[in-house]
Amino acid sequence: MLISLRIENFALIDRLELVFGQGLNVLTGETGAGKSIILDAIDAALGGKVTSRSIRTGAQRALVEATFKLTPDLAQWLNEQEIDLLDEISLVCSREMTTNQTVLRSSRSRINGVVVNRQQIEQLRSRVVEITAQGQSVLIGQPAHQRDCLDSFGGAPLLQQRRAVFQAYTACQEAFAHLEGRRQSEQMRLQKLDLLEFQLKELSAAKLEEPDELEHLDQERQRLSHVVELQKQSYQVYQALYQNDGEADAAADILGEAEATLIDMVNYDVQLQPILDMVSAALAQVEEAGRQINAYGEGLEADPQRLETVEQRIRDLKQICRKYGPNLAEAIAYTERIQTELEELQGGGQSIEVLEQIYQERKAILVEACADLTQLRRSAAGELEARLVSGLKPLAMEKVQFKVEIAPSPPTAAGADKITFLFSPNPGEPLHPLTETASGGEMSRFLLALKSCFTQVDSVGTLIFDEIDVGVSGRVAAAIAQKLHQLSVHHQVLCVTHQPLIAAMADRHFRVHKQVIDTQDSQIPDRHLSNAQNSDVRTVVRVSSLDNHLTRSEELAQLAGGHFATEEISFAFGESLLAQAASRRQRQQLPPSSQSESLPDSDSQTESAIDRTLNNP
Repeated sequence: MLISLRIENFALIDRLELVFGQGLNVLTGETGAGKSIILDAIDAALGGKVTSRSIRTGAQRALVEATFKLTPDLAQWLNEQEIDLLDEISLVCSREMTTNQTVLRSSRSRINGVVVNRQQIEQLRSRVVEITAQGQSVLIGQPAHQRDCLDSFGGAPLLQQRRAVFQAYTACQEAFAHLEGRRQSEQMRLQKLDLLEFQLKELSAAKLEEPDELEHLDQERQRLSHVVELQKQSYQVYQALYQNDGEADAAADILGEAEATLIDMVNYDVQLQPILDMVSAALAQVEEAGRQINAYGEGLEADPQRLETVEQRIRDLKQICRKYGPNLAEAIAYTERIQTELEELQGGGQSIEVLEQIYQERKAILVEACADLTQLRRSAAGELEARLVSGLKPLAMEKVQFKVEIAPSPPTAAGADKITFLFSPNPGEPLHPLTETASGGEMSRFLLALKSCFTQVDSVGTLIFDEIDVGVSGRVAAAIAQKLHQLSVHHQVLCVTHQPLIAAMADRHFRVHKQVIDTQDSQIPDRHLSNAQNSDVRTVVRVSSLDNHLTRSEELAQLAGGHFATEEISFAFGESLLAQAASRRQRQQLPPSSQSESLPDSDSQTESAIDRTLNNP
């Protein structure tokens, strides 16, 4: 339930605070008085569209704040969204807008002071408020919206089956996409299979094993290409280290003499022992190096055939690197990748036949789910037809016909049904699609009756009706008033109306009007709008709560036809409407068996009183 609404610098409203109550809340006022601005503010607070023109001229910031009664369902939703409670009784939804006079600069929504995204605010909106207006005739005429209405009326079982259809449809579409993708890529798959098989054959023939093979082969090629030089140089090193055939002594000989001398010296001074140890170790290393270089030189042999083999291997590996490289490590990794890809192309994936079977199986599941959904819809359609016709009869449409046509259509995520609301308001006339048959007044009554059908299944706390009574008068207006009050038993109802019969049924009545003020003196009395010529004069929207019989009577008289001959007649007329409204509210509380199926006589008497008063002021 909407508890209160605070508005700052929104459209023509400079500052306004409204407190709403349970039951039927009515907003009245002349055409253009600003009633729609209040509804637009509620819409804006709940994520509705706003522009820079939504902010009052001259202001840079606007704020709308709606406070709702906290319910267990809303408390659970807040917990799911990780939004803390302000208290145990209320939830506050606000929207702050800023502008640079030409462009909306920012718009930020908050719930209990926490900034939320558009998805969250839309979820909250669907839980707290539902707006019905005559302009919805375009929306209600759309087959998809009619289908959604029927499904919502069907309740949890139908909505659960619709979710099952959605899941089956999604699975079926995925299977079809895989099948079509496989069909379209079969030629490309075969071409790629041939290419990968050729590449793998070439790479397998190369026997790639060691990433460093090229470096090792290059070293071996250098050795095989310089065998003679290496033999000659190794002999020279051997002579220099171990055994010199020339006149000069080898390093081993020189170190041997030094060692012998140091041995004699140590006999006289043991401090030389470390030096002796180093020379002895050097001598041993030189002798070992000489033996090893000699063995290396003797082991060298020229091998032209091996050299040719190594060079050919190097050429082959470099060719592989140019094609699959840039180095052997990358070529080896590529070999492993194409082996895996080949396995998938050769049979790792599912064949077209298998994919076709999967698709047909999922399609059959979808068809069965759609059939179950259709059956539930037919059952819900019959109940909706009966309840809607019953709801329209008190609205001066006793002979109305209504039928929900369910025609087969290709399966979609919402089922395999095309839903059409067929309507005939006049006896003897055939059924036609709703929007092609219903007049403006008939559409207003249809929307109201349709909403009444959802009273028991709709958890929304506040229902808003924006001039749903346009195009009706007299007896029909009284019936609409009764229907709105019936709705207000289960929901809070907020209604914008021009009908005195409806306004008289209100539990809370608000009068909306425009006022011209001088910004230099906001207390100046009302001025005529045509006087607003200078920059100090502004137009604002004001709302008065009509809390007593006198003010309500005067407003009802204005709604009925303007000024009366005397204040006494005006007051008497308003009092009469209020008395009749009280009587109707009391009768609605009586058991059904004690109520007449037709409109009460007192309502007809009210119509006659209205006609007499307007014709003889």
